[in-house]
Amino acid sequence: MTDRRRRRRPASFTSALLLTVVGALVPGLGLLAAGRRRLGAAVLTVTVALLAVTAWIGLTQRRSVLHWLVQPDTLRLIGIVLPVIGLAWMVVIVLTYRSLRPWNVSPLQRILGSALVTLLVLVVLTPLAVGGRYAQVQRGVVQDVFAGSHSRSATRPKNVTAADPWAGQDRVNVLLLGGDGGKDRAGIRPDSIQVASIDTHTGNTVLFSLPRNLEKVPFPPGSSLAKAYKGGVYAGPGDQLEWMINSIYRNVPAQHPGLLDSDNPGADATKLAVGQALGLKLDYYVLINLQGFEQLVNALGGITVNINERVAIGGATDEGIKPSGYLHPGPNQHLDGYHALWFARGRYGADDYQRMLRQRCAMKAIIDQANPGTVLTRYEAIAKTSKHIVLTDIPSSLLPAFVDLSMRVKGGDVKSIAFTNKIIKPWDPDYKLIHKRVSTAITASEKAPPTKKPAIPKDNPNKTAKPTPTPTGSATPDPNAPADSLADACAYRPVK
Repeated sequence: MTDRRRRRRPASFTSALLLTVVGALVPGLGLLAAGRRRLGAAVLTVTVALLAVTAWIGLTQRRSVLHWLVQPDTLRLIGIVLPVIGLAWMVVIVLTYRSLRPWNVSPLQRILGSALVTLLVLVVLTPLAVGGRYAQVQRGVVQDVFAGSHSRSATRPKNVTAADPWAGQDRVNVLLLGGDGGKDRAGIRPDSIQVASIDTHTGNTVLFSLPRNLEKVPFPPGSSLAKAYKGGVYAGPGDQLEWMINSIYRNVPAQHPGLLDSDNPGADATKLAVGQALGLKLDYYVLINLQGFEQLVNALGGITVNINERVAIGGATDEGIKPSGYLHPGPNQHLDGYHALWFARGRYGADDYQRMLRQRCAMKAIIDQANPGTVLTRYEAIAKTSKHIVLTDIPSSLLPAFVDLSMRVKGGDVKSIAFTNKIIKPWDPDYKLIHKRVSTAITASEKAPPTKKPAIPKDNPNKTAKPTPTPTGSATPDPNAPADSLADACAYRPVK
């Protein structure tokens, strides 16, 4: 007797619908119930095998999954396989219903059956189609944002491999720049300059922040930049604003085109200067242009921050232009992209160090609040934004290693040192002092246990420590000022 002749159909239309649902949840069971044993057994075997492989990957290969999500070739394959699985599942659902549907059904039952099949197809096909699309979008992000094998850099480490991604070093130093570029500005001036020095074994991290108005910035001795600038120092006569560290990104390539063999000579020049200022060799850079910051925050659904002093929206102190409004102090304020941008960049009536802190707090809020649920539901908008606001020389081939490192950083101890005018004189910095503070902080970080423990004042565990107000002008720096906890610095401090 053939498989076709052994088919049987349920006695009632209701039973056919229920078995169709069962066959959609576990492909193959519905076909077995309809008497299509060979086909049903084959589909069920494939289903069980796929479930077993998926469970095994989910339980034992999570690290590999994270690696796949940053590898273009794997993402392209995922982008093809997921929709194909969805289409195959759709065919099984339709075939299951047609095999189970009684011979004699009324017009209304035909409509109900078609509606159920359509609903089931949408339920199974939509997430797989979306997953496939997200894989292709992610592939585009990796290819557009991260450096390819043919990219040129004058400062990137040379001897890196998949087996030894950190070129034998125990730390990787990444320059983090916040560029305040826009339609009303000529080029990009990084107003936020930080370096994340990360222990590649423990994930313990020290964030070093330099003020944008740091002057007399040295270049590495013997480098082409040191030869191009008198005494190896970025300083000279004329407009003081053109000899601050944040002008290097734009001015060095303009003043000495072709001096650095690089796809982004401004970033490489800034890396060399910041590294020499801190006494570190910087490996990579990541630049986030605040021109797209507003779109990124909106894509995330906004961010929540504590505001401790009034922050101006617009305005120009030097030109006597009043702000159009203010962000007022208060805890846990949820800001959309427009207001988050002004929280990060508002400068009217504020000094550079207040802006530095607010920018660090804004970045912390983005990192803390970019949870998997938010990223998943808004992924395409986030990915589209990131391609326009992020520049980096991190090669895409190293992304799996950076994924592993980011997991260590999440469980590591993170400290922050901002070289404000409480520690140095930006107009006449003591670089030996800076180097000493950097070395001491890194040594302490290497000895710290890799667990995050927020700093809590000893006198009252429910009270957040209130920092000393940031001085301005020619205040005397304190070379022994301690490193600050970023969680502490960004906490709400009610005004008494």
